[in-house]
Amino acid sequence: MKREVRPEEGPEEGAFRGFIEIAGRKIEMKRARGGLVATAGFLLSPVSWWNDLFVNIPIAYAFGALAGLVSEELFLPAMVLGYWITNVLGLFLMHRGLEDLLSKDGRSGRRRRRILTDLSVSAAYTIVVVLLVEAGVLRLPGEYFP
Repeated sequence: MKREVRPEEGPEEGAFRGFIEIAGRKIEMKRARGGLVATAGFLLSPVSWWNDLFVNIPIAYAFGALAGLVSEELFLPAMVLGYWITNVLGLFLMHRGLEDLLSKDGRSGRRRRRILTDLSVSAAYTIVVVLLVEAGVLRLPGEYFP
């Protein structure tokens, strides 16, 4: 992978001026950064079931388990809070990254319907997580290994 960074005309881009060459293609630094940020956001967002299952719920579980060390009563609220934080952060990063990746001038219209859909999916997953905790499927780590 050959990297070549050249300054671009105009001060609007700040620290991300120029181009990077990857696999023989010139890509604007702003678009490359946008792609990386959008990918990180996708991994944290509730867009598909697998990233929730393998990324968000384990992070939320760790968040709840840490709070559970202080008090067992904090496990569920902290897990739900950790889950929502990862989802909201993921949606924000994905939105921000896609703006840089897809827009020519760095601005694009808001997609309120998509955001509402994403928040609805987050709410549905949260209900599932709460039901799993209440049913005893998800517990504090010490309760699995008495």
